[in-house]
Amino acid sequence: MKIIRAQHLGMCFGVRDAIALALETARTEPLTILGELVHNETVLARLRARGIAIARQAGDVATPTAMVTAHGASARAKQQAGARGLRLLEATCPLVHVAHRAVAQLVRDGFHPVIIGRRDHVEVRGLTGDLDDYDVVLTEEEVARLRERPRFGIAAQTTQPIAKVRQLVERIHERFPRAEIRFCDTVCQPTKQRQTAAVELALQSDVVIVIGGAQSNNTRELVATCSRFCPRVHHVQTAADLRPEWLAGAETVGLTAGTSTPDDVIASVESRLAAISDGADARWPQSAETAGEGVGQLASHAA
Repeated sequence: MKIIRAQHLGMCFGVRDAIALALETARTEPLTILGELVHNETVLARLRARGIAIARQAGDVATPTAMVTAHGASARAKQQAGARGLRLLEATCPLVHVAHRAVAQLVRDGFHPVIIGRRDHVEVRGLTGDLDDYDVVLTEEEVARLRERPRFGIAAQTTQPIAKVRQLVERIHERFPRAEIRFCDTVCQPTKQRQTAAVELALQSDVVIVIGGAQSNNTRELVATCSRFCPRVHHVQTAADLRPEWLAGAETVGLTAGTSTPDDVIASVESRLAAISDGADARWPQSAETAGEGVGQLASHAA
């Protein structure tokens, strides 16, 4: 069995920088992260093992210092945290900042903002948290429910597949032919690279394994993309989730991973795939996937 990796996979620079900042801060003072720093349980468990707390909202923070996640937050949310006396660290991905600025400019220019993304996703909540009037769409059915307006300004959650985004932009054009529509492409380059590489990988593979957090939007989108070109696609969080029967009869297995997946987790999944292929899976060290291990590796990968 041949195992091949996607040309682009795994942690992006925004996630690495956010993790590095959290670990560096935690060495010298107590730290609470406002929300999940990334949507990856392995990463979150390793951060907790370093004594880093995670709170859903500013009112739950018990440390003097709190950190905004890589997904970003609205100015209103940051002001609320500051009003509680918290020292706020900024770990927002620079490309999410680009999306925030794009949305703000659309509003200043008089366009009604439409965000293409998951309504309940933390990044989308950050993009819309300072807006008084806006729409969020992710399906053609949601586009069909939009109210007619003279001007639409469209931006996207940074981890949405650009093909889906462009399709929905076209549907908005078709539905409102008389409206002035401005589209700002805010899908980040790492997402575009991983999506393109996922298509290439799926076309070459009998089975594709996608590694990433269960709640990771960009990982789920990789699964969806691969499934369009390969009938056997499986989403795992760690090597322990692999099932040998998934690989039955496969000559080529493709491997890709979401933008919050640590390098050592990818390597562990690849190692177990090789062990299954060699018939040595029974000797594979399952204990390596326990939640608290690998903190040192996380730190070195984040540096």
